[in-house]
Amino acid sequence: MLTDSTIWNDFRNGKGYALSYIYGSQIEHLYRYGRKFTQDEELIKDTIQEVFFHLIRSRSTLGETDNIRFYLMSAFKHRIIRSIQSEKHFEKSDEDIDTYELSITYSYEDELIGKETESKRVQAIRKVLGTITPKQREILYYRYTCDYSYEEISQLMSIKYDSSRKMVFRALESLREQLDHSDFIFLGLFKKILKKS
Repeated sequence: MLTDSTIWNDFRNGKGYALSYIYGSQIEHLYRYGRKFTQDEELIKDTIQEVFFHLIRSRSTLGETDNIRFYLMSAFKHRIIRSIQSEKHFEKSDEDIDTYELSITYSYEDELIGKETESKRVQAIRKVLGTITPKQREILYYRYTCDYSYEEISQLMSIKYDSSRKMVFRALESLREQLDHSDFIFLGLFKKILKKS
């Protein structure tokens, strides 16, 4: 099986299969990631296209990477936030990008909402997730759903390495406090997160 480094280098060197492979293996993930910023499907699709057009145009000058998904998520995040801010007539500055809050919805919440719209379980999950800040939800998403290292998270969120570790710890502490006073249904849902803390 080819590594990300090999595929990426092949893409940079113009090998035909590499672009198709990267696009095919990452398009669904980028789309789902885009839904965490906006529900505007056309904007998400346009942003994905922009990311890939940029890659194609600048392939010969791209740097190396051993994590294609991380590279694409970083490029996608920057572009979609710019587009959203442009639509809302925000000032365009790097500071805006760094402070933009992601609307993180975890996959199990999506599944439950689909099956049990506004049930007690969904309401309870929303309540617990609502007790942490959007930035905390975002960092937990990167750490436990995307399985990114603290170094990768600090790059993606434009924060210091130590800050990323502290944010994860504080978010988990907040969730634990809620778990102590909540129904046991949360234990299974957050079990994976709690094990890794």
